[in-house]
Amino acid sequence: MKLAGKVVLITGASEGIGAACAEACRKRGARLALSARNETKLNQVAGVDGLAIPGDLTQPETRRLIVERTVAHYGTIDVLINNAGAGLYVAAHLAPMEQARQLFELNFFAMLEMSQLAAAVMRKQESGSIVNVSSIAGKLTLPWFTLYSASKHAVCALTDGLRMELKRDGIHAITVCPGYVDTGFQSHVIAGRPPLVMQRSRPLRITAERCAEAIVRGIERNARTVVTPVSGWLLMAAARMFPSLVDWQLERMYSKAR
Repeated sequence: MKLAGKVVLITGASEGIGAACAEACRKRGARLALSARNETKLNQVAGVDGLAIPGDLTQPETRRLIVERTVAHYGTIDVLINNAGAGLYVAAHLAPMEQARQLFELNFFAMLEMSQLAAAVMRKQESGSIVNVSSIAGKLTLPWFTLYSASKHAVCALTDGLRMELKRDGIHAITVCPGYVDTGFQSHVIAGRPPLVMQRSRPLRITAERCAEAIVRGIERNARTVVTPVSGWLLMAAARMFPSLVDWQLERMYSKAR
């Protein structure tokens, strides 16, 4: 899909990957509808030519408002980039259920409903792309990030299903699996902190701009899955081919952090 003139709706767009995606799409001539909780930052990213729709995505009425305002302003939605998400660095066997539900409400249920609402618009025009930002942690469970990994595994399964469900409607679904992206993500986690070894080493580290370029190129070529950096494919392959060995290494890293 060529993005020139297309309407691109991005959640979590006030900073990080979302803001970088907005800039990458703007450079390609897309028309932007952007949503996030921080209204001040969101307006800065939207600029004079973008539509800023501030709100809390965990609220169903906000999700409906975002889609309704985008369609009212532009007449359609060509691309939805479901980017909003949060982390939770608490062991799954200890995590308060309230925190677990809060995590899944944003990382999965908000993404699901946004996909449903956008798909209803896209089906009328028989075209569109739904881009769901998961994580390499959605392909490989990280023991210091178990519930986050679980939510991102769910995103991968959801996107694969949407791709098959909506293919005959002309709608394509893309899964994005970034590694560690240099953003303010750690300052927005629901609870906990990453292990010190991860704070220091930050494997598969990339910038938000590099991640956004990979996402936009994926949209342009109708990719099935975008993994960035490309070396992430090696880690995912190792987990599939040598699961016990990878489990052992991750458990060692987790034990050192306890």
